[in-house]
Amino acid sequence: MRCELQAAPLLSGAHPALADPWEFAINASGDVVLAVLIETRGPAYRSAGAAMAILPDGRFAGAITSGCVEADLILHANEIRASGEVRLLCYGEGSRFIDIRLPCGGGIDVMLFPLRDVDVLRKLSKARKLRSPVSLQISKFGRLTLGPIRETKIDAHGFALGFEPPLKFVTFGAGPEASVFAALAEGLGYQQLLVSHDAITLASTRASGNQCRELTNLSELCALQIDTRTAAVLFYHDHDYEPEILKHLLSTPAFYIGAQGSRATQRSRLQRLDEIGVSLEQSSRVRGPIGVIPSSRDPKSLAVSVLAEIVAAGSQASKASEQRNLTKECCL
Repeated sequence: MRCELQAAPLLSGAHPALADPWEFAINASGDVVLAVLIETRGPAYRSAGAAMAILPDGRFAGAITSGCVEADLILHANEIRASGEVRLLCYGEGSRFIDIRLPCGGGIDVMLFPLRDVDVLRKLSKARKLRSPVSLQISKFGRLTLGPIRETKIDAHGFALGFEPPLKFVTFGAGPEASVFAALAEGLGYQQLLVSHDAITLASTRASGNQCRELTNLSELCALQIDTRTAAVLFYHDHDYEPEILKHLLSTPAFYIGAQGSRATQRSRLQRLDEIGVSLEQSSRVRGPIGVIPSSRDPKSLAVSVLAEIVAAGSQASKASEQRNLTKECCL
């Protein structure tokens, strides 16, 4: 039996794999079946926790692989919808489905179950909008509960799926570098706010449809709501604007604080911070020069270079957070 993959209607032309399956499941009409990747063996396209929401007519949101098993999951979802059972499927290495191969060469285990706890997903949605770390516990019977943030893994109760807030960017500066970076971050779907005193930068940012705010007084920095998943980056050519902004940022839990400029500029920057009472321990959090491409001068290549560095730092911060959560669990 051949199954056609159909995009979910709320994707506005984007690939259905890019849609949020949890939000899609809340808003969907009809009986939803959820598929969750609970374990990988060897190389895999996606990590444990990847999910897919499937409707009776075959439309879906999210993805488990890069199209290798999604059509088969839709077929199984039809059977699960009728029976109400929970099903565990193995693909790739160790699978009985010899006609469905994973080009990466690894193996995956996928749990499929009918959605019966929409109210729990609504609570999950609210927590995510508030940027509150939380875990979704999926029992062996496919029932859902919420709890404190935990490592994403199989446990004695079923499967725990951790939800950390997504990366958020606060961009400071004046000039094309700040505007281009803001546009790149927002274009990729990240929450971003450009803060500037410069009228031309603000006007060009607004014209591009990107979020921005005028900075007229340093006291306004306190309203930026910077959390542990926020990256703050400064693109100034006039570095006199930086010290007080950086001093404030260093009082926040931002996981990344960086500023444009050369090594000589960074030395001068740290000296200025020392002069206004910022300790060496604090100022060591300020990155500079920034970006993975040395000496990037073109605004576009600089934006890509800096974004890559921030995303990598965010991944490292997530792993460190997972390890701390695991340590806490072991101590309980």
